[in-house]
Amino acid sequence: MTTPLFPVNPSRREFIQRAAAVTAAGSAVALPGGAWAAGSDAPEKKEVRIGFIPLTDCASVVMASVMKFDEKYGIKIIASKESSWAAVRDKLVNGELDAAHVLYGLVYGVHLGVSGPKKDMAVLMTLNHNGQAISLSKKLADKGAVDGAGLAKVMKAEPREYTFAQTFPTGTHAMWLYYWLASNGINPMTDAKVITVPPPQMVANMRVGNMDGFCVGEPWNHRAIIDGIGVTATTTQDIWKDHPEKVLGCTAEFVQKNPNTARAMVMAILEASRWIDTGLQNKMKMAETIAEKSYVNTSVDAINQRILGRYQNGMGKTWDDPNHMKFFNDGAVNYPYLSDGMWFLTQHKRWGLLKGDPDYLGVAKEINQTALYKEAAAQLKINVPKSDLRSSKFGDGVVWDGTNPAKYASSFKIKAA
Repeated sequence: MTTPLFPVNPSRREFIQRAAAVTAAGSAVALPGGAWAAGSDAPEKKEVRIGFIPLTDCASVVMASVMKFDEKYGIKIIASKESSWAAVRDKLVNGELDAAHVLYGLVYGVHLGVSGPKKDMAVLMTLNHNGQAISLSKKLADKGAVDGAGLAKVMKAEPREYTFAQTFPTGTHAMWLYYWLASNGINPMTDAKVITVPPPQMVANMRVGNMDGFCVGEPWNHRAIIDGIGVTATTTQDIWKDHPEKVLGCTAEFVQKNPNTARAMVMAILEASRWIDTGLQNKMKMAETIAEKSYVNTSVDAINQRILGRYQNGMGKTWDDPNHMKFFNDGAVNYPYLSDGMWFLTQHKRWGLLKGDPDYLGVAKEINQTALYKEAAAQLKINVPKSDLRSSKFGDGVVWDGTNPAKYASSFKIKAA
């Protein structure tokens, strides 16, 4: 790590000395927001290509570019729309993308060589909490499958092959789907067929009857309701309140070669995250922006309700959810907790994606760039937690705190054979 150009709390003398040194060197200094734009702390790479999938939670990456927060930190973000998570994976690995809005579990899967090429990876920050859902077809809902218990009852009463879709084998949506099915007595490995479908294709596939349900990010669950083909059976925040979702991911090599660029990306996206969560007006502007064809390509009304916590299930029930999708939440969202990454490893082990127990903590320490994140957060005066582990109580009452991952991974009654 390079020494910060300006300390977090510099004395007046230090500040003047460093500023004078930079000015003498002929470098520009961008002080507002604590920008790193001079001397040895200047970004190694000025233009960065960041991939994204058309989902509401790509918003902080998109708005960092659209609102020009990136320019404050000496970089230009080129937001690159991708077709699938597999495409994001491949382009990260081969260097076509510098970084990406990406599934937490995808990064961990690539690092361990699960479901794709093996490559050392990095998580720079968490992009959002909450805001995904599990949708069931309207046909199933009409038979009583409006929630997990109802689905289990219908599947038992009418035996056949039931098909559910997730977005990537090691990704978050697969893990939410499996966890929810299993908590309702349905083994996703033996009692159902599970397929992989890119997020923007979920609604179209359900429309033609290719699946009975899916787990995906917004706006595609709300889109299914608008189109009258699906209902929301559960939200992912009901499975795990304030769960980690997408991350800013890249290869370990990129961070090693471009530490200042990586930090500048984090700072720009942190500022965009804070801007989004500041209030209603900003959220509505964000919804209007990302709804455009070049980003999510849907109607604004498919996005702007659930980002405010205004939910409906497609069967007449409406509610205000305080645990809706959040991008910043006073900084609580963005810290890359080691325990968050470790949880995905426990589920990869649970479902047979990993044959043995990995070094859970060791792997998380390799991937999650906590030191780099702390540097970026300090410059923006954003609080960071005292511990790299956090405790969370799931909807089924089970507590996960990262302290005994191997025991936790083997504790589930329903798991892969």
